[in-house]
Amino acid sequence: MAGAIASRMSFSSLKRKQPKTFTVRVGTMDAEMEFSCEVKWKGKDLFDLVCRTLGLRETWFFGLQYTIKDTVAWLKMDKKVLDHDVPTEEPVTFHFLAKFYPENAEEELVQEITQHLFFLQVKKQILDEKIYCPPEASVLLASYAVQAKYGDYDPNVHKRGFLAQEELLPKRVINLYQMTPEMWEERITAWYAEHRGRARDEAEMEYLKIAQDLEMYGVNYFAIRNKKGTELLLGVDALGLHIYDPDNRLTPKISFPWNEIRNISYSDKEFTIKPLDKKIDVFKFNSSKLRVNKLILQLCIGNHDLFMRRRKADSLEVQQMKAQAREEKARKQMERQRLAREKQMREEAERTRDELERRLMQLKEEATMANEALMRSEETADLLAEKAQITEEEAKLLAQKAAEAEQEMQRIKATAIRTEEEKRLMEQKVLEAEMLALKMAEESERRAKEADQLKQDLQEARESERRAKQKLLEITSKSSYTSMNSSTTALPTDLPSFNLISESLSFDFKDTDMKRLSMEIEKEKVEYMEKSKHLQEQLNELKTEIEALKLKERETALDILHNENASRGNSKHNTIKKLTLQSTKSRVAFFEEL
Repeated sequence: MAGAIASRMSFSSLKRKQPKTFTVRVGTMDAEMEFSCEVKWKGKDLFDLVCRTLGLRETWFFGLQYTIKDTVAWLKMDKKVLDHDVPTEEPVTFHFLAKFYPENAEEELVQEITQHLFFLQVKKQILDEKIYCPPEASVLLASYAVQAKYGDYDPNVHKRGFLAQEELLPKRVINLYQMTPEMWEERITAWYAEHRGRARDEAEMEYLKIAQDLEMYGVNYFAIRNKKGTELLLGVDALGLHIYDPDNRLTPKISFPWNEIRNISYSDKEFTIKPLDKKIDVFKFNSSKLRVNKLILQLCIGNHDLFMRRRKADSLEVQQMKAQAREEKARKQMERQRLAREKQMREEAERTRDELERRLMQLKEEATMANEALMRSEETADLLAEKAQITEEEAKLLAQKAAEAEQEMQRIKATAIRTEEEKRLMEQKVLEAEMLALKMAEESERRAKEADQLKQDLQEARESERRAKQKLLEITSKSSYTSMNSSTTALPTDLPSFNLISESLSFDFKDTDMKRLSMEIEKEKVEYMEKSKHLQEQLNELKTEIEALKLKERETALDILHNENASRGNSKHNTIKKLTLQSTKSRVAFFEEL
């Protein structure tokens, strides 16, 4: 009895020691989170916790992924977390990833967080070459990725080499051309500069809109065999089931849209598809592992449900989300317009300030030059005045000498000379005196004219001095006026600022606002069509430009297949459309005969 009680006590103590929680690590595309989970939790409990943490409401696209023996698996919502084939050591690791893809990203992805997670996942798949992307489209996608990360292009900030450490292009694309990293950066930046004004969410959505048209986007591939044992690939995506040749993952040989499929089931490794038309026989294929069949079935059920859901009216929850998203988009658009206006006003004010500062410097230079000219004029006037005074004194002295000579001549004439010799000598002296007097008169007249000229020059110099002083006075008055304007124009503190306060974020959506917004949306649609045409032209131009640098020997099989499809004018959607024009019965028969 005592032994039985002791054994029960020992069992109870062991039971109490058993942990009731375990640690889970969940990785998203740009973060890692750790949670403490209860042992009894099911997959849905953990999944809901992750979605709440991320603020994600569009949960139907996502799942928690883990790996079992090199095979991908997804956490089941109705099964306990620890009942899955997950590693026993803690922390138990899962990856929060998109499990199902939308047909049209712009219409279906409502929340910004949903768009961002899809953008990160698709971008990684393109860079890891899980999704084939042609070179010219890779450059365009890279430019949108740069816009999403860095915002608007600024040549003063985004200088040569700023993308040197970024992984933006698939290695296959880089190796295919004889181009340096600088040449790739130049072409990416040229497109990046054209995306000015796009917010992060808009740039990411443009990325997804281009990526969703790539042939391998959203397709899960599985190796299968038909009844004849032919090795094929099964592709499961948002549109339906597709059968591929193992060497060509771009172009399906057969397609079955979800609306043509009635039932999907498997038994061991055999998979059975029942068409909607009951008169058509079922078709079967085999996969390599039972676990793969489970995964195929999960993906088929989920994609089929979403396919049918898209073709029905939105649920109340989705309608509310879309309404909130529209309001948020309108609010952000109006806020961006307000900020753009403020930025434009600030830039104009800065330009005006710079222009006034430049004008002020110019006026200062003119004032300095005028001041120097005034000083030179004053010096010239002083020299001319001094020279005029000297010339006037010389003229007076010459006039005095001329008068003395005249007096001497009169005195000589009055003197009586008795002898002929004296008379001849006297006449000679008189002649010399007359010649000297004439010379003195001419010199006096010349000096007088020179004095008059100097007086005129002095008057002109003083007039120039007066004009220079007047100009200096005008420049000085302008400078003070400009200084006042400059001090008032330089960015004052009461200009609209970039600080986002609660009042600036509140909007009253009146009828006039909504009408204006509708007009702006219509205008944006027209601009988008024009930009799309322009981008297509740029894509073709880039393709032609870099074609000469291509190393043909490095082309992969997918490159060759893509070029063949492009030359035939085949795209992802028109290829599937052509395949589904045939009857379901003929497609099933074709599959059986492959």
